[in-house]
This record gives sequence, structure tokens and C-alpha cells, in this order.
Amino acid sequence: MISWFSKIIFLRLMGWKIEGNFPSLNKFVLAVVPHTRNTDFIIGVLTRAVVDQKISYVGKKELFNPLTGWFFRALGGTPINRNSTENKVSSIAKIFKEKEVFRMAIAPEGTRKKVDKWKTGFYYIAMEAEVPILLVNFNYALKQVGFLKLFYPTGNIEKDFKEMESYFNEAMQP
Repeated sequence: MISWFSKIIFLRLMGWKIEGNFPSLNKFVLAVVPHTRNTDFIIGVLTRAVVDQKISYVGKKELFNPLTGWFFRALGGTPINRNSTENKVSSIAKIFKEKEVFRMAIAPEGTRKKVDKWKTGFYYIAMEAEVPILLVNFNYALKQVGFLKLFYPTGNIEKDFKEMESYFNEAMQP
């Protein structure tokens, strides 16, 4: 029911489309680029409903307060304390190892502000959890969500980042 309703809203009323295939794997990181608009969350939630797959995410703990926490948890969210000294990469990699199905969306930029370089956490989470990275692009100009490529990190972060960035740059071309 929600999937059907989301399809009407997202595909018909909003005019978005989805390109590429959502992998049938149970575990992977979804690297979603760019993360530059407040509406990214809405696009992500609607995409999740349209593809009818369980996709989780982590968000700053301030979002999970008593008033709104139930909402963000219902949409697959898990709070994370960004100021904690706890090793977040290991904590999230542990979740991957404990769960049978865990697909976690994360924005490599780490913020909605324009950044010159990505944060590395998503990459190291995938490496430690031994899962691939699904490259996902939100192209607002074309109103298109692209499942670009299932990328397997090699451990050479500089080389891998360049390769991933090339897929995202190509996806942003009109």
C-alpha cells in the first residue's frame, strides 16, 4: 500500500524516475551523492518506498529526540553521536555483521554544505564490514535517482574515490 502510494507521489506527481537496478544483495552501503538540499531526505524516503526495500541510515542524535525520534526510527534511522569518542566505523561495521539484512544509506559529504572532499567513514565501514558500496545519485535537474554501480572497495582509497567520483560526475551530466 505504501509502495503504491509512494509511486503515485514520487513518479507521477513529482515527476521523478529511477534509473538502474537495486541490487538483490542483503548487505551494502549506499553512498548517496549529492547531499546538498533539505529535500534529499524526502527523495530518499520516497525512493526507498518505491523500490520497496529495507534501507537504513544513521542520523545525528539530535534528530531522535522524544518529539521526532519515533518518526526517524520508523523510517529506518539509527541515532549516532557525532561528538562521541566511540569508533563509529567499527560500531556500524558490527551492525552489518550482526544483521541478516542491512543496507545503510549515507552521504559521503557528511553535511549539506558544499565540500571539497568526502568524509571517509562510509568507505571504511564498507571495508571493515566486507560489503560493497552502491553508488546512488540524486540528479535534481533531471529529476532522477540513479543506482549507478555496485562498487567493491579495493583498500586503495585515493584510487577508489577517483573512480567513484567519476561515476557521480558522469551521472550529473544532462
